[in-house]
Amino acid sequence: MMQVRAYIIHSSNEALAMACTIAIRYSAVRRQGFNADNDDKEEFQVLDYRQQQYRLLPLLSASYAIFFTGRHVLDRLKHIENQLVSGATTITKTVVGDIHATTSALKSFATTFTADGIEDCRKACGGHGFLMCSGLVELSNTYLQSCTVEGDNHMLPQQVIKVLLKLVEKVQSGDAEALKDYAQTDMGYLIEPLQKVMKNASVNGTPTTCSFAFPSSATHDHFLDIEMLLVAFQHRTACLLLDVAMQLQSSMETSSPQQSWNDCLLYMSRASRAHACYLLLRDFFDGLEDERRKGSSSCLGDKEIAVLSQCLNLLALYWIDQHLSDFLQIQCLNSNHVPLLRNALLDVMTKLRPSAVGLCDARDFSDFRLKSALGRYDGDVYPAIIEAARNDPLNTQSQNGGVGLGYDESLRNLIVDGVGEYRGGTVTANKGVAGTMSRL
Repeated sequence: MMQVRAYIIHSSNEALAMACTIAIRYSAVRRQGFNADNDDKEEFQVLDYRQQQYRLLPLLSASYAIFFTGRHVLDRLKHIENQLVSGATTITKTVVGDIHATTSALKSFATTFTADGIEDCRKACGGHGFLMCSGLVELSNTYLQSCTVEGDNHMLPQQVIKVLLKLVEKVQSGDAEALKDYAQTDMGYLIEPLQKVMKNASVNGTPTTCSFAFPSSATHDHFLDIEMLLVAFQHRTACLLLDVAMQLQSSMETSSPQQSWNDCLLYMSRASRAHACYLLLRDFFDGLEDERRKGSSSCLGDKEIAVLSQCLNLLALYWIDQHLSDFLQIQCLNSNHVPLLRNALLDVMTKLRPSAVGLCDARDFSDFRLKSALGRYDGDVYPAIIEAARNDPLNTQSQNGGVGLGYDESLRNLIVDGVGEYRGGTVTANKGVAGTMSRL
C-alpha cells in the first residue's frame, strides 16, 4: 500500500508538469492587450500578466518539488526493503509508522494539489482550454482517480495525525530514548519546535504561539532566505499539531472519544497539509543541495540549480500567501510582514518569468505524449487547432461534412425544405415534414 502511494506521489509530478507545459507554452504564444508604453503596438504575451504568473509559476515549481519528494520517498522505501531482505537491521514500529504517515500526508496533499492544478491550467488557457484538442481535458479526467485510490484524500489525514500524536506524547513525556528513534525519521524535524512551543505554553499559556518569528524589523531579503522560510514551515506544523492534541483533550472532557475525534477532523486536515508542505519544500531543498554537492557529475549546472532555487523560493512564498492565516495565528508573521512577503513574491516571479518556458521544455514531454494543440513544442498553435477541428469525428463522419453524427438519420428530416414537424420516414409532399413549427 505504501509503495503504491509512493508511486502515485511520484507520478503526480509528471501530470502537473504536463498541464503546466501546455498552459505556459500557450500563454507565451497567445497575445492579448496592447502595451500603452510601446509605440509599435505589440500586444502583451498573456504570460506577462501577473495574474497568469501567479496562477502558473507556483504550479510549475510544485511539479519539481513533487519530483524530488517522490524520488526521496521511493528511495527510502527501497532502503527499508533492502534492510528487511538482508536482515541486517531491525525495522522498528517508529520507522514503519513514519513512512506510513509520510506517504499518507503526501498522497493526500500532492494528488489534491495536482488535480486542482490541472484544472487551474485548463482555466488559464481560456476557452481554448475547454477543447478536447487542448489535451488538458483528457489529462484531468485520467488523473482524477488518483484523489480516491489507495485512500480517499479527506480520510488519509486521520492516519497521519494518529502517528504524529504519538510523537507529541513522547515529546511531552520527555522520553529521550524514543525521541532518538524519531529523530531519524521524517517526523524528526518536529521534535525541537514541539519542545519549544510546549515550553512557551507552560510559561505564557499560549499553546499555538511558536518560538520562531520573523523580526519586526524584517526586510525584503528575509523572505528570500529559504532556510528561514523552512523554519517557519516547521513551526507551523508543530503548532497546528499541538492544536489537534489540545482540542482532542479539551473536547473529551465533555464528549465521547468518537465525537471528540469527529470534532477535530478539520484541525487534523490542516496539520496534515502543513506536514506535507514542509516535506515537499525540504526534499526540494535537499535535492538541490545534493545536486550542488555532486559538482561536475550532476546533470544540473550552477545556472540550472539557481533557477530551480528560485522555484523553491517561489513555492514557499506562495504557500505562505495561500495559508496566511496559519502563520498569523501562530504569530510567526504579523500584519506588517504581509506587504514584504507579497513584494518578495512579485520579485521572484519577475526573476523566474524568463525561464518559465525553458523549465517546461526541460521535462522533455513529446508532442505525441502531450496530445495538445495548445502545448506544441513549435508554438504553431492556431493551425493545429484548425487541423484538430477538421479531423474531429463531427466533421468527418457524415455524408454532409461538417454537420455531425446522427444528422442523416434523424435531424435532416426536421430541417430539409424548411422548418416543420417531423412525422418519421422519408421526406415527401405528404409525409415527413409539415407545418411551420418544429416539434422535437
